Amino acid sequence: MQAASVSDLVISIKNLLEDQYQEVFVEGEVTNLSLSSSGHWYFNLSDNSSSISCALFKLEALRNPIIRTLKDGDKIIILGPISVYQKRGSFQILVKRLFPAGVGQLKIQLERLKVKLAQEGLFDLDRKKAIPKFPKRIALITAEHGAALQDFINVYKRRSLWFDILIIPCLVQGEGAAKKLIQSLTTVQKINGIEVIVFARGGGSLEDLWAFNDEDLVRAIAACPIPVVSAIGHEVDFTLCDYVADHRSETPSAAAEFLSQPQTELKSRIHFCYTHLRSGMEKISQRVQLITHQYHPKELIHLINQNFMKSKHHLDEIRLKDRGLELLGINEKRRLLDEFDLRIQHNALVKINSWKDKISSLGQLLSAIDPRGVLKRGYTFIQTPDGEILSCIDDFSKLNNKSKINIHFNDGVAHAQKE
Repeated sequence: MQAASVSDLVISIKNLLEDQYQEVFVEGEVTNLSLSSSGHWYFNLSDNSSSISCALFKLEALRNPIIRTLKDGDKIIILGPISVYQKRGSFQILVKRLFPAGVGQLKIQLERLKVKLAQEGLFDLDRKKAIPKFPKRIALITAEHGAALQDFINVYKRRSLWFDILIIPCLVQGEGAAKKLIQSLTTVQKINGIEVIVFARGGGSLEDLWAFNDEDLVRAIAACPIPVVSAIGHEVDFTLCDYVADHRSETPSAAAEFLSQPQTELKSRIHFCYTHLRSGMEKISQRVQLITHQYHPKELIHLINQNFMKSKHHLDEIRLKDRGLELLGINEKRRLLDEFDLRIQHNALVKINSWKDKISSLGQLLSAIDPRGVLKRGYTFIQTPDGEILSCIDDFSKLNNKSKINIHFNDGVAHAQKE
C-alpha cells in the first residue's frame, strides 16, 4: 500500500471539510482576541470542553462593527464557512456575521438566509433590470385597505400624468402571507401591459415584515421578467425583498415619487417650453402688428409723399442751374491750376540759377588747376610721344639716345631728340 503525502492528505481533508461545512452557526465564548496590523481579527470560540479558531478578515470586520466592542469572555454567535489552512493543516471558521449571544432566532435565521442568497448571486447588481422611465401600467401588490395603498395613490394623483395603476389586493402579514404574495406575483405576470410591479407595505416589526423575507418569494422576484420595485416598511426597515428587487424605495410614497419623477421632470420641461414659446409668440405678434401698421398702404403713401416733399425742398435749396460752376468746383480747379503753374515756373527758375552758379564755380576751379595756366608764367613740361610726362632727371636719363621728345610751351609744342 503506497503512503500518501502530507499535502495530499491535507488537501483531501480540506476538500471534505469545506464542502461539508459551507456554513456553520456556532455559539461560544471569545478568547485570545487579537487585531493584526493588516486589519484582520483573530480569536478562539470556546466552551467548557472545546475551542476552535476563528478569523474575521478586514472587509468582513467593516460589516460587523460589533467586533470592536468585544473582549475575552464575551458570548457571541457566529456564522460562516469552515476553511482549512493548508500550510499548518489546521482548520478555522471564516466569520461572515457575528451577533451577541441572546439575539432573536428570527434575526439569525434572516442573516443566514441573506448570506445564502447573496452567495448564489441573487442580490448582484448586474442582474437587476432597469425600471422604465415612463411606464404606462403599474401593478401594485399591497393590502386592500392599508395605509401604504393610500400613500401611493395620493402621490400618484399629485404627480403622475398618464400611467395606470392595477391594484392587486393581497395579504401582506401573518401566516400564509408569503404564499399569497407569490400567487399575486404569478398572476400579475400573466396580465398584458404590466411594465412595473410594486410591492408596498407600511412599517412594522421584524415579525410583521417576515413574509417579505420568505425564500420562495425572494426567488420568485429574482425570476420575475418584469422589473420589481420594493416599497416595504420605513427607511430603517430592510427585508430580503429589498435586496433582490430591481429598485428599493424607503416607503410606498417614495416609490410613487420615484416612478413619477421622470413624468414630473417632463411636465416641468413642457411647462417651461410652453412659457418660452408663448412669450416668443407674443413678441412675434407684437412685431407683426407693428410691421402691419408701418407698411399699411395708407402709411406707405403718406411716407412716400413725405419723402417726395423733402426731396423737392432740398432740390429747391440747392439751385443746381444757378450754382453749377460752384457745385462742380470748376472755378476752384482753375485757381489751383494757375497757382501750380506759378509755383512750377518759380521753382524751375530757382533751379536753373542754382545750377548756373554751380557751373561757374566749377569752371573757376578747373581754370585754377589747368596746367596751361602754369605754362603762361614761363614754365614748360616734357612729354614722350607715348604721352608719358618726364617729371624728373631720372625719367629723362632712362630714355634711349636718339629718343624723340615733345616740349610743351604756352603757345605751342617743340620737337627735340635726345643726344
